[in-house]
Amino acid sequence: MAETRPPGHSMYLAFYGLAEKPFSITPDPRYLYLSGHHAEALAHLVYGIDEAGGFIQLTGEVGTGKTTIIRSLLARSHKSAEIALILNPRMNAPEFMLAICEELGILVPDDAIGSVKELIDILNRHLLRVHADGRRVVLIVDEAQNLAPELLEQVRLLTNLETETQKLLQIILIGQPELRDLLARNDLRQLAQRITGRYHLDPLSRAETEGYVKHRLRIAGATSELFTGGALRELYRVSGGVPRLINIISDRALLGGYSEDRHRIPAGMVRRAAGEVFGRRLLPAWLPWCIGAASVAVIAGGLWLTLPLLRAPAPTATTAATAPVVATPAAAQASAVPAPAPVPATLTDLLRAEAANTGMDGAWWRLFSQWKARYVAGSEDACTQALRQGLECLTQHGTIAQLRGYNRPVILDLVESGAAHHVVLAGLENDEARLLLGDQLRTLPLGQVLALWQGDYVLLWKPQELDTRALSLGMRGTAVRDLRGRLERWQGRTPDPGGSDSYDDSLQAMVREFQQKHGLGADGIAGVQTQMVLDAALAQPGTPVLATTGGG
Repeated sequence: MAETRPPGHSMYLAFYGLAEKPFSITPDPRYLYLSGHHAEALAHLVYGIDEAGGFIQLTGEVGTGKTTIIRSLLARSHKSAEIALILNPRMNAPEFMLAICEELGILVPDDAIGSVKELIDILNRHLLRVHADGRRVVLIVDEAQNLAPELLEQVRLLTNLETETQKLLQIILIGQPELRDLLARNDLRQLAQRITGRYHLDPLSRAETEGYVKHRLRIAGATSELFTGGALRELYRVSGGVPRLINIISDRALLGGYSEDRHRIPAGMVRRAAGEVFGRRLLPAWLPWCIGAASVAVIAGGLWLTLPLLRAPAPTATTAATAPVVATPAAAQASAVPAPAPVPATLTDLLRAEAANTGMDGAWWRLFSQWKARYVAGSEDACTQALRQGLECLTQHGTIAQLRGYNRPVILDLVESGAAHHVVLAGLENDEARLLLGDQLRTLPLGQVLALWQGDYVLLWKPQELDTRALSLGMRGTAVRDLRGRLERWQGRTPDPGGSDSYDDSLQAMVREFQQKHGLGADGIAGVQTQMVLDAALAQPGTPVLATTGGG
């Protein structure tokens, strides 16, 4: 029997050969793991510091790494910028203005402390001095969803501080998804119109979760793998890819492994650690499936025993709830898009009739089929399966205008009477939407879809390279040369095979032109969204599109 060790975080460091705790929830720039989403978010913030004027908005769920990105941004050298960081914006206007002045090291006379007008005048004089020195001032507001509407209006007025040619203050708003709802208010539309860049930070994918854990362990001094492959998969399942939860559960699992003298953490220990964190017992992923399969077997056995006792010989109609079909008959595989079918009176009626066919696995299978790719339910997660076939996932919250720009089939999350349905949008022409439901392609008024859609979607696309990091000014490489060539094709020119591989001013101007033409934030950074819209604009023959005319 293994020796039971007393718990203690400092003691498990030596046990695992670590120099420090790898999963502290305190933001530390050294531990920043730049997933594709985090790299693009950081690029947006760097752009916000390097370019003056307007607002930059960064949102993300609790624990997705927003504060760590801020710390990484501040750790970088920005000799040309003064940065004021407001961490708790729950204050009134005079307190907010005074906090900005204090962050910038501006001396404020006692008689000006309670006057918004005098504080703005003092700030404006400081901004003019900094501008004259060839530098800029950046205001970063964290937890911005807590800003009162009247204080947000005061923030907007700060962007009126300007010279004849340039805004004097760049403002970066960082907050939870509620910030998007707040800025969508009609009385704040003037502020929303000044936002020049928006980015939403999503949780990590399964592959990114594994990379994140290994990265933090390496920084902390680990020389061997401390989590089994199964443990890493379970960690993603129970955490949902949220970095803060990954940290808390991983730390708890290491403590449990130390107490049981285990040098490698198995999946069961991760699950127990998560149960302690969430305060409830968590079942293995396979257990509900086994219980469901056993229930079906019992019911089927009961029916078999009962059939001889049925007096009426007429056929009996039965309804079976089955798992999504993974291996399909040859006839069904012959075409990824089924033939159109008669449409019920409303989408609501259709969803109720097809409720057994609107699960997520079935939706993934149909979306993969659009790309002539293979999806296997119950194996790896969908995005990992897509990656192995040269496809990338994008999960976002957005608008129908964005979907027209991406021009690729998507899975829409529709909600009808509290029930969630996952449906593939395979076509979009003007005011009509074509939905894949079961083995039918249904054409419906777009308004019916929008009435049940709350903005969540997931799509697949095929990038030129699977390394889809954000490209920006000063970067070099084949990805930059390829971007230049694709933009030249979009402009109707023949790409130069020996074109520059440097992201220079001319390429930045081309990116901005493309972004402006397609309604994207014209920040000159070729992030994932810009690359996706460019990919759709140059859609290769045979790849699925929503509309052959580019979105109607």
